[in-house]
Formats: sequence, C-alpha cells, structure tokens
Amino acid sequence: MNIRRIAAFSDGDTGGNPAGVWIGSTMPTAVEMQRVAAEIGFSETAFAVPEEAAWRVRYFSPESEVPFCGHATIALGAVFALENGDDVFELRLNAAKITVEGRREGTTIMASLQSPPTSSAPADPKLLSDALALFGLVADDLDPAIPPALVHGGADHLVLALGSREALRAMHYELNAGRVFMREAHLTTIALISAQTPRLFHARNPFASGGIYEDPATGAAAAAFAGYLRDLGWPHGGAIEIVQGEDMGMRSIIHAEIPSLPGSSIRVSGTARIMTPAEKASTP
Repeated sequence: MNIRRIAAFSDGDTGGNPAGVWIGSTMPTAVEMQRVAAEIGFSETAFAVPEEAAWRVRYFSPESEVPFCGHATIALGAVFALENGDDVFELRLNAAKITVEGRREGTTIMASLQSPPTSSAPADPKLLSDALALFGLVADDLDPAIPPALVHGGADHLVLALGSREALRAMHYELNAGRVFMREAHLTTIALISAQTPRLFHARNPFASGGIYEDPATGAAAAAFAGYLRDLGWPHGGAIEIVQGEDMGMRSIIHAEIPSLPGSSIRVSGTARIMTPAEKASTP
C-alpha cells in the first residue's frame, strides 16, 4: 500500500501529529487496515475510497478502529488538496457525515474539518474517581471553572481541566492501566486541559485505548471540548486555540470555531506538512 505520511496541526514546519493516509479504489478488509495501521505505528491511519459523490473513510489506530479522528481527517484533507486541488470534500464515516476542506497556500497546506454534532454531560463520580487515581491526581488539582465532563464530537472523551500548567506538564500514568480503564469506559481519549486565557488552552491527550501513550494533536477531542465550552456558557468569543504536544517536543496548534447553536458542528482547522524523509525513516 502507498501510505502518505502527513503531520497534522503542525506549528509551521515543525510539530504536528503524524497520520497515515491511504487513498484507493476499493476499501481493504478491516483485518488488512488494522495490520497496516499497526505496521505504520502512527496513532491513526485514514483509509479513503470514492463513494458516489463523496469519500468513504475509516480510521485505524495500531490496536483498534476508531469512529472519528480529527488529525487524520486534516491529513486526509491535505492529501486531497495536493491530489485534487483546493475544495471541500464530503466524507462518510462509520456513523456520521462530515466535510473536510483542503487548500494550498504556497508551501503550506491548510485544512479544516466540520465535526459531527457535539454533546456533553457531567462525569460520573466513580468514573472521575478512577480517572484521578490513574493520573495520581486529587480533586484539588482540578479547575472548578471547567467541571469534569464526558464530551462527544464524533468520539467519546473525558475532559479533566487542571488548575495549573505545571500540573498538566507533570502528567503521567501507566499505559496498560490506562488502556484497561479507557476501554472499559468506552473512551477514545482523555483530554487534560489547562486554560491560559478564556480563548487559549494547553492540552495533553492520552490515547491508551488505541495503544498510544499520548497524542501531540487531537482534533476530535478539540471539537468535543469546544462544544462543551459552548454548553458551559464559557466566554470563548466564538473561537479557541489549543496548543498540544508541547510537552512531547511536538508542538501542535489547533483552531476551533464555535457557532452559537447548541450541539452544532465545530469547525476545526490547522496546517499540515508532508513529513521529511528522516521522519519517515524513524517510524516503525
């Protein structure tokens, strides 16, 4: 298979979250896609085939299929723009229909996705207690202005907003324990958040459910979190920016636009870059 390797939500010519992108005429079997995703070793690989006037898309992590992946969608939009020109492309996922826009601006590739609808609910006390124990946190480490919540925007995430950037920087957990916890709770990621200003956030996203300790950029979680801020009545001013991956040395920037209609789609944008030969050579 010819896999394109794209870093999505990059910070200029560096950073971003690597994603694999495969485009073909017939969708491979789930077993084959799972095998390829595991061999590539990125947190997600997107597989796309034409379907009528749209594209059928599936996403696989090294250990499982996921219903929606934001950074792999941004990477897919970038490849579409490179191969088909600037446009808006309709995508049909396992359980949603969305769009991704790709456009070239000189040597930079811009991409924006429209997420599935969003929703949020307070976190169950037992779930919260177990999550805090996983990370060695206590209730006093949390930011009371953004209560723990289950959020959805195409996939399910738990939001834990921390009261300081230092607490976020110190994040640690045991991968296998996180894998068991997240799979039992049906969580795609856990979004640990720190608010620098009402419109600027820092984030870390463990993805143990997919066999990945941490993602440097998570567009699906960003969309779900942005929808949650809307539900809270947070003073987001219509858009937020999330800096992620900084503590991994892979700084990534995610921009999310938040319309006023409750539950409506979030527009998540960022730049994408083709990974260098050295980066490709260092991957599994």
